[in-house]
Amino acid sequence: MGATGTGKSRLSVDLATSFPAEVINSDKMQVYKGLDIATNKITDEERCGVPHHLLGVIDPESDFSAANFSAMASSAVESILVRRQLPIIVGGSNSFIEALVDSDFRSRYDCCFLWVDVALPTLHSFVSDRVDRMVGRGMVDEVRDFFHPQADYSRGIRRAIGVPELDSFFRTESFSDDVETRALILAEAVDRIKTNTSKLACLQLEKILRLRNVKGWELHRLDATDVFRKHGGESEAAWENTVSRRSAAIVSRFLFDRRRVAYTGSALGMEGSLMAAASY
Repeated sequence: MGATGTGKSRLSVDLATSFPAEVINSDKMQVYKGLDIATNKITDEERCGVPHHLLGVIDPESDFSAANFSAMASSAVESILVRRQLPIIVGGSNSFIEALVDSDFRSRYDCCFLWVDVALPTLHSFVSDRVDRMVGRGMVDEVRDFFHPQADYSRGIRRAIGVPELDSFFRTESFSDDVETRALILAEAVDRIKTNTSKLACLQLEKILRLRNVKGWELHRLDATDVFRKHGGESEAAWENTVSRRSAAIVSRFLFDRRRVAYTGSALGMEGSLMAAASY
């Protein structure tokens, strides 16, 4: 778990290439088909051959609830365990994770929670730069394909940050030939996307702290702030040392602790006996 932009998807692939694992997406916007740039879906190349579930599979016009996620994620976990693989649940939608864990899930599986954290001032700066990169990759054209004058921004994939913010630009674009006016409105829309993404990060952090401090979830906090403050090889080294290796060690202890093995009989040999729901 972790706020938007903290590196959750990257870590999930790191772990899935260190252990025999498959990834289950728990981001409520990334479950939908389409808007790959706007929803910041992990690319095929970035997946490194790791199987991903619940990623870009739901009709963009439909609603997908926490209950829907719980049912589909539970089914995916069962299928992954049958293949003797480790299920890794990854995403920023803490309401989905909470609904899943609060179902009968926790009574069936042991869970290891990894929380990737980045200091908010550092994260806000990164998020702003990331939005600029998304625009450069074609986000505006991508969202334009989903624009409709009577669109309902409270349903389906149109709830995603980046879609309602661009509405005024597309409306102006349809009747104004003034290049400067259109550029100004687009810049304002991009600023709103950055602001709303930063607000989302704050809300996600608040929910994570509630899960830890109020509900008593045992979360392994991974401070990735230095990764975002450094550049090039230093940033890569910081990620490897402070996030990737430490996470692998935590998951390894979770799976292979002798006391657990003695209690269950085997680490992954008994279906449902052990599972790392590393939701980050």
